[in-house]
Amino acid sequence: MEDIRKDIITQVLSEPLPLKDSYGALSMPVYSNAAFEFDTAEEMEDAFLGKSGMHTYSRISNPTVEYFENRIKNISGAEHVLAVSSGMAAISNVFMGIAWSGANIVTSPHLFGNTFSLLLFTLKAFGVEARFCNLLDKQEVERCIDEKTCAVFAEIITNPHLEVVDLKVLSQLAHEKNVPLVVDSTIVPWPVFKASRFGIDLEVVSSTKYLSGGATSIGGLILDYQTFDWKHSPRLKQLAETAGKKAFQVKLRSEISRNTGSYMAPHTAHLQNLGLETLLLRYQKAASSCLQLAEFLQTVPEITDVNYTGLSGNPFYAISKKQFGSYPGAMLTFSLKDRQTCFAFINRLKVIRRATNLFDNKSLIIHPLSTIYGTLSPEYKKMVEVPDNMLRLSVGLEDLEDLKADIMQAI
Repeated sequence: MEDIRKDIITQVLSEPLPLKDSYGALSMPVYSNAAFEFDTAEEMEDAFLGKSGMHTYSRISNPTVEYFENRIKNISGAEHVLAVSSGMAAISNVFMGIAWSGANIVTSPHLFGNTFSLLLFTLKAFGVEARFCNLLDKQEVERCIDEKTCAVFAEIITNPHLEVVDLKVLSQLAHEKNVPLVVDSTIVPWPVFKASRFGIDLEVVSSTKYLSGGATSIGGLILDYQTFDWKHSPRLKQLAETAGKKAFQVKLRSEISRNTGSYMAPHTAHLQNLGLETLLLRYQKAASSCLQLAEFLQTVPEITDVNYTGLSGNPFYAISKKQFGSYPGAMLTFSLKDRQTCFAFINRLKVIRRATNLFDNKSLIIHPLSTIYGTLSPEYKKMVEVPDNMLRLSVGLEDLEDLKADIMQAI
């Protein structure tokens, strides 16, 4: 796969890290304890005030998790990384850190179901408005941004719509308005996608997906590239006077994360450390199979609207290739005749699993409208524009011919 950096595995496995195991273990041990002992009261005070960098309590920081965070920093190029309990926790913590009552978030209605619900319902109760617009339309986005906009938020490839926004255009527009660009990059991992190349300020990732190494654990990541001047943020302006571009990092670490109790568990970090070491190998296989499977599905008469941005006929092919290369993730969608046909097809599958999640080692299929968006009212289902005859397929590591045969027997 010519678009994937070939040095990624070496970088993950051999690059010097600020934190090492005391006994030189090749895999960082799991520090599953809750608290850490100090020799003196003075030492304890310095630790709690953040002066020494020592760990105090695993809800706040932990050696196993810190090791994982340092690895992500090395791979991604981010200036600061915080590991949390899930992808949704990552998104929630970001907006708890930069939003305020009366603020608004400019975004697309074509979002993953829980993200859509968080922005539309949960944050609304705290006085934060979600301004849904077409992020593909620069003029429409510009009209939505005002002095109360705390962020422009986008999924780099929307799930499950598979729309691709021009990130450089969106970044330039946001920065002209002195607003940070926040993206969810879960669908394409760092061997392919580098947020720093596109003017992204904050990046959130569900590490449950590619990083966990076969859906072993639930986790999330917040990456801060420290490119935004937080003096332009009403929420962080005062803090930025002393912390500068590290204002968000300080807010996140010293207040938001520890007060919400969302820090990643040590055992999760251990599993995802292991998954990180095979990330490139698994991604190469899954993404390559996804493209070949998408091409195959286009030849099946019963299947319509095959959607994968790596297909040359896809409307987002050019911008997708520019931003993500030839293999933009390992998820595709396709349509059958109607909802009843979709359900019957799902029920006949033998190799592909009936489950939610993305980028497991196993291929997974789901009917998004009845599941991910199932609890929405008819009004909001219409708003998210997910067809009732569409299926989402996350392609795993099985033999490609086995996947083709399973689809054909189910058809």
